[in-house]
Amino acid sequence: MAKKGKSKGVTPLMKQYNGIKHKYPDALLLFRVGDFYETFGEDAVKAAGILGIILTNRNNGSERTELAGFPHHSLNTYLPKLVKAGCRVAICDQLEDPKATKTIVKRGVTELVTPGVALNDEVLQAKSNNFLGALHYGKRLLGLSFLDVSTGEFLTTQGDVAYIDKLLQNFSPSELLISKKHKKDFKEDFGSDYHLFFQEDWVFQTDFAYESLNKHFNTKSLKGFGIEHLEEGIIAAGAALHYLSETQHHKLQHIARISRIAEDAYIWMDRFTIRNLELYQGTSAKAITLLDVIDKTISPMGSRLLKRWLALPLKSIPAIEERLEVVEYMLKHPDFYDKLSQHIKKIGDVERLISKVATAKVTPREVIQLKNSLEAMVPIKALASQSENEALQTLANKINNLEHLRSKIKETLNEEAPVSVLKGDTIAPGFHEELDELRGLATSGKDYLDQMLQRETERTGITSLKIASNNVFGYYIEVRNTHKDKVPQEWIRKQTLVNAERYITEELKEYEAKILGAEERILGIEQQLFGQLVSWITQFIEPVQTNANTIARLDCLRSYACLAKENNYVRPEIDESFDLEIKEGRHPVIEKQLPLGEPYIANDTFLDRKEQQMIMITGPNMSGKSAILRQTALIVLLAQMGSFVPVQAARIGIVDRIFTRVGASDNISMGESTFMVEMNETASILNNLSERSLVLLDEIGRGTSTYDGISIAWAISEYLHEHPGRPKTLFATHYHELNDMSKTFERIKNFNVSVKELKDNVLFLRKLVPGGSAHSFGIHVAKMAGMPQQVLHRANKMLVQLENSTRKEDQKSALAKATEDEMQLSFFNLDDPLLEEIKDEILHTDIDTLTPVEALMKLNEIKRMLVRSSKNKVS
Repeated sequence: MAKKGKSKGVTPLMKQYNGIKHKYPDALLLFRVGDFYETFGEDAVKAAGILGIILTNRNNGSERTELAGFPHHSLNTYLPKLVKAGCRVAICDQLEDPKATKTIVKRGVTELVTPGVALNDEVLQAKSNNFLGALHYGKRLLGLSFLDVSTGEFLTTQGDVAYIDKLLQNFSPSELLISKKHKKDFKEDFGSDYHLFFQEDWVFQTDFAYESLNKHFNTKSLKGFGIEHLEEGIIAAGAALHYLSETQHHKLQHIARISRIAEDAYIWMDRFTIRNLELYQGTSAKAITLLDVIDKTISPMGSRLLKRWLALPLKSIPAIEERLEVVEYMLKHPDFYDKLSQHIKKIGDVERLISKVATAKVTPREVIQLKNSLEAMVPIKALASQSENEALQTLANKINNLEHLRSKIKETLNEEAPVSVLKGDTIAPGFHEELDELRGLATSGKDYLDQMLQRETERTGITSLKIASNNVFGYYIEVRNTHKDKVPQEWIRKQTLVNAERYITEELKEYEAKILGAEERILGIEQQLFGQLVSWITQFIEPVQTNANTIARLDCLRSYACLAKENNYVRPEIDESFDLEIKEGRHPVIEKQLPLGEPYIANDTFLDRKEQQMIMITGPNMSGKSAILRQTALIVLLAQMGSFVPVQAARIGIVDRIFTRVGASDNISMGESTFMVEMNETASILNNLSERSLVLLDEIGRGTSTYDGISIAWAISEYLHEHPGRPKTLFATHYHELNDMSKTFERIKNFNVSVKELKDNVLFLRKLVPGGSAHSFGIHVAKMAGMPQQVLHRANKMLVQLENSTRKEDQKSALAKATEDEMQLSFFNLDDPLLEEIKDEILHTDIDTLTPVEALMKLNEIKRMLVRSSKNKVS
């Protein structure tokens, strides 16, 4: 009975709200009521907290409901805040005129805005893509798709967990779709840093995906896009496309193609390398990244493409050389560079403007921006086609003039078009005859009223007569009380004020109807004509997108030229050899952070597969070992992006993989120690080596005890040296014992970062020189950090004592070890069954799949077996 009474108490409005909210349980529902968007219940509490608006409550039948809202015209102010806070927002509008119904107004969700599906300028970042990601767990491989509804870019690929992990790090999707049943798998594989939305399992089906994509692209197969063989990738792409329809995005003509991210076309970098090299994100909030330093683009499209080029450095020498040729041409022809820069500055975000046209969310002012941007491309086409560079001429040929489109917009729209068609004056004068007549009627109204006022003043003799209007009565004649006895009988009194009376006449009513009718008709015609124009423009989506992509490429190459000019970068030589030769290399980020006037200490690096495959770099902490490692990787990376590099000269044999293990990256929150993370990352490197790999290792083994650390570092170095691919390696370490490896392993060479010892201090010269280093200078570093003198003095005394005792202990332990070995040998009989046990252990070990760490553990196990046997015999 209580429940029945409660349902009776629910108002019709709340009943309608509950029905719509039930369809969108995961979204925050903005419910249009009159001139406001309202939120109720938990949504209201959430919205009030995010937006900082007042939370109230109201009676909803027998119970109170929380309530928070804002004016409907403020949607563009509040919506971005909700989306950026990670909310999925369902916008529920009134679908009919409230005046046209006597019952409750019909309402429905017109758009579902989520972090990964947004077209609002306030939500989007001009310099970054807003990717919606979709991840599919296949039987062997994972499929991954990225879709940016704001630009029309649609990408797909497939691969193992490591490859997908790297791409997620590179592309940073704002929202990621996965199947509900793989929620746990995803967290184990990729952590919990992504904004996830879980979809039903049936969405991730092969047939459904193929059908969805072919229907969208109006094709019979996907062979034309080069993705036909990527079954897992296609399933992910289908899930992303389906999500757009779920979020009420049906006008998607701008998503005209889907491209494959070709794993074999780009340098491989795992997520550890991307993080270690600080390509996009630094280790601290204020850290300057490589992207911060190299991004000299002047268009949003160029900036977004540059991020892609950084994520996917090339392996094709002709493609790299083509970029380098263009950069060199721009540097040698400053006039070309200056003119190109001036023209690109006039171009807006064409990629997103044409997407707004496709989704019918474009404003008149934005269509004018599109036209102006297309006009600015015409001189760029002429400039590039007249250049003597073949690559620039090719780019010029890709720019479409689109003269018909530009002239159509010009003749249809006012040059000073408003931000909304509802504000009027959208259509240009002379374009539509009836519209011009109606505008004439509306603008001639003032003259008509002036004539009426003059005529009625003369007729009545009332000199203070006034004609005005308001929203309540429309047009009226106002008469002061001192003259009301002169008012003609046919005037109808409408309002009495303290000092005056207001009247209407038949003539005024007729005029008002005529004027209001004209204004309403003007608005209707303008909306109709603008809608027709936008619909007509959609036929030019693909050529406009081609233009946008071409301008983005030109802007990226212009950015490279700007970077080289400002920082004295040099063109690298790229070849098919396996050598890496850098003369006077500099770190592109660190050199920008040096105090004014302080020179960067440049360093040479040479690696090959024959004589100097691995450089063992020793030297004190803070001496610059890590900087040398990082700058080597960044120089190779920039070169294969097609950029000039911070060197005096560089010859780079094409690299296909860059691996780094630099600095501690603790993962204790996931239950792993620093050492465990270090070993995981290093194991990943050792298991993915190739003959064109560049490996950079920093302080491997320092997360455990000294002897364990030295053993592991030694074993890893040996593995890299003996690997059939002979990967080029820089190994920075504070274990000076590793210098001994150069005596045994012919392709390992010792270098150190030099220091100058003064009387009571040490000067770090940051110069890489041949030979090993014998000291760590840890106490000097402590002094530089401001450690109290008492502590430093005590540390020096302890160091002397420990060094003396270590020498004695080393002698004792060597003697003891020799004695122990003799004892073990005397107890070890070749007929012993233990030999058979060890033999079986070794024969059943698959050496080809054994990692260095596992090999050490296996060796330790055999050693324990021998020691155990010795003890048994002694006893």
